[in-house]
Amino acid sequence: MTKEDLELIETARALIKKRFVEGRHHIAAALRTKSGKVFSGVHVEVYVGRITICGEAVAIGAAATAGDTDIETIVAVDETGRIVSPCGMCREMIADYSPDAQVIILKDKQPQTIKISELLPFQYEQ
Repeated sequence: MTKEDLELIETARALIKKRFVEGRHHIAAALRTKSGKVFSGVHVEVYVGRITICGEAVAIGAAATAGDTDIETIVAVDETGRIVSPCGMCREMIADYSPDAQVIILKDKQPQTIKISELLPFQYEQ
């Protein structure tokens, strides 16, 4: 775990602390691109669940808007600041944008980085 990775976790934690709203924003994500820029986003929940957007997707969208989607590392945290693993759809999105991205997860209750390909073996391909 690098100093930059720890800062990325703190960025996500600061965001959820600031933006948590019951029934609306339960997850915050932060990512660092290979250029060194950091982008973040919060989970956007709506009554019709299938249009709810994950925090990782919002952060990737912010990076895409800036034209910088070569993800080096990404992390998501819940409303308590606990690191959470990306859902299956987010794993697909991360892998589509950056097949060599690192994801910060909890393993044995400690933050660790793991390649997205390890979280999503045999990714869907067209």
